[in-house]
Amino acid sequence: MNRIDRWMIARCVVAVSILMALSPNATVSAQDSEATARAQVLALEKAWNQAYKAGDVKALSAILDNSLVLVEDDGSLKTKSEFLATVKAATGNEEQVAPESLTVRVFGNTAISIGVIATKDAKGVKHRERFIDTWINRNGSWICIATDATPITHAGA
Repeated sequence: MNRIDRWMIARCVVAVSILMALSPNATVSAQDSEATARAQVLALEKAWNQAYKAGDVKALSAILDNSLVLVEDDGSLKTKSEFLATVKAATGNEEQVAPESLTVRVFGNTAISIGVIATKDAKGVKHRERFIDTWINRNGSWICIATDATPITHAGA
């Protein structure tokens, strides 16, 4: 083995050693970043519920992207402005409560929230829906770009 080959092997060993030394820190940093993102999106989901319950269109507008895609129970689509108009026009016939379950999965600058939410109508009848919200991190802030809620019509869900 000549001097150049030994030198190249030594450089590779040093490079691999450095990468191995940095790898645990990178993993911890990624886990911390993911946990922070999850906590931020969970807080936004809770803020969404409170704003919806209070009819706070301004707070909802800040949480939802201008290009929001909202899929209705019947499969039709609603824009952000159409959704906010229904919130503003609501007469208090329905009260949204905290999610029964909520998990957030983070994939880089995208997060997916999946959960079950319960609503009550004016007669006190409880309705449950499974929802999925898609969030993106834009310029350091999370914003919802898509949402869908499907009524749960069978027991045990």
